[in-house]
Amino acid sequence: MIEPGQANNVLLPGVQFYCIKSSKNRAIYAFGLSKAYRQHAPARLNLFVLRYKHLQAPIVTYISMMIKKLLLTAGIFFITLSVKAQPVRYKNMVFEYIKTTIDLSYDAADPAGKNKARRFDLYQPAGDTALSRPLIIWMHGGGFKFGSKDDKSNQIWGRFFAQRGYVVATINYTLSRKLPFLHFDELKRSCYNGVLDAKRAIGFFKQHSHAYHIDPSKIILAGNSAGGMIALQAAFSTNAELARFAGVADEYPDDQQLLKVAGVINFWGAIFNLDWLKNCLQLPLVSVYGSTDSIVAPTHKGPPLYGAADIFKMATALGIPNDVKVFEGYSHELHKRFNPVFSGGKDTQARWLEAAQFAADFLYKQVIK
Repeated sequence: MIEPGQANNVLLPGVQFYCIKSSKNRAIYAFGLSKAYRQHAPARLNLFVLRYKHLQAPIVTYISMMIKKLLLTAGIFFITLSVKAQPVRYKNMVFEYIKTTIDLSYDAADPAGKNKARRFDLYQPAGDTALSRPLIIWMHGGGFKFGSKDDKSNQIWGRFFAQRGYVVATINYTLSRKLPFLHFDELKRSCYNGVLDAKRAIGFFKQHSHAYHIDPSKIILAGNSAGGMIALQAAFSTNAELARFAGVADEYPDDQQLLKVAGVINFWGAIFNLDWLKNCLQLPLVSVYGSTDSIVAPTHKGPPLYGAADIFKMATALGIPNDVKVFEGYSHELHKRFNPVFSGGKDTQARWLEAAQFAADFLYKQVIK
C-alpha cells in the first residue's frame, strides 16, 4: 500500500513523502522526493528509502533521518548540475549579442580607409567588460582574386567567435589583377602580398591593443581557402623564405624574424613547403577540410602545394600541437559540390558552424587554458 505521508510541509516544504506498508514482514518504508528533484532528474529517480521494522517507533524519526540524506544528495546533484550548465568562455556561447563595427582601416598610412584592400570589420561581444581578450584575424577565400571580408562565411565566423568572447577582425587584403588560380607563379606572388597585409594587420592590432582591449600575446591567424594559405605562410615562413619561393624581391630584408602568433586556424588551405612547419614546433594549428576537395586538394597532387591532410601528418610527426577535422563526402568550402558563385545554403552554413566549434574547442585547450 502506498499513501502520502502526513508529515508533508511540516518537516520540509516542497518535499512529498510517501509510506509503504508491507503486511508480509510488518515493515514500513518511508521515502520523500522534492518537486524540483522530480522535475530535473526523472532519469535518476533515486528514492531515498528507510526501512523500519519496529512499528512501535515513531515514523517521524525515520523521515527526519531520510530528509538529511535527501538534502545532502539533492544538494550535491544541483551543485553538479549548475557547474555543468555554466557556459565556458572561449568555448561555449557566452554572449547572445555582439557589436559589429565595419570598414575600419588597419593601414597606418591610410586611417580613413580609402584603400578598400586594407579595411576590416570588428566583431566584439556586446557588454563585455574584459580588458584583455584574444584576437582572431580572419582572412577570406576567393583564389586571391575574389572575395572580401563581407563574405557570408566570414560574417558567420566573426559572430560565432565573438559570442564566445573573442574579438574578431575579418580583413581584406590585396587581391591579384590577374588570374592566380590559373597561373601558379601568380598565385605564389599573390600569397606573398597577402602575407604582407596580414603582418601589417597584426602590427596594427598590437599597436592598438589597449584601445580594442586585446591581449597582444594571444593573436590568432585564421582563414579559409586562400585566407588559410595566407595564415599558414605568415605563421610558418620568414619573409625571405616566402619571397624566394615566390620569386619576388623581399620588401622587408631587414625583418627576418618569424611572426609571433598564438595559433593558426586553417580551413581548407595549404602550405607551399612542409619543411616550414619545422620553424614553429610549438605553434598550435587546427585544420578542417572536405575529403573530396579538388580545389585545394588535402594531399599533394602536382605543384608544391600541401593541403590539410599533409599538414596534419607532418605536424603530428614533428610533435606540433595540432588537430584536424575531416568532412567526409564534402568538397571545397564544405559544399557538397563546390560552386564559387553560390556562397552556401543552410546545410553548408551548419557545417561551417560545426567546423568553427571544432576550432573553438581546440583553441580553448591549446591556447586559452
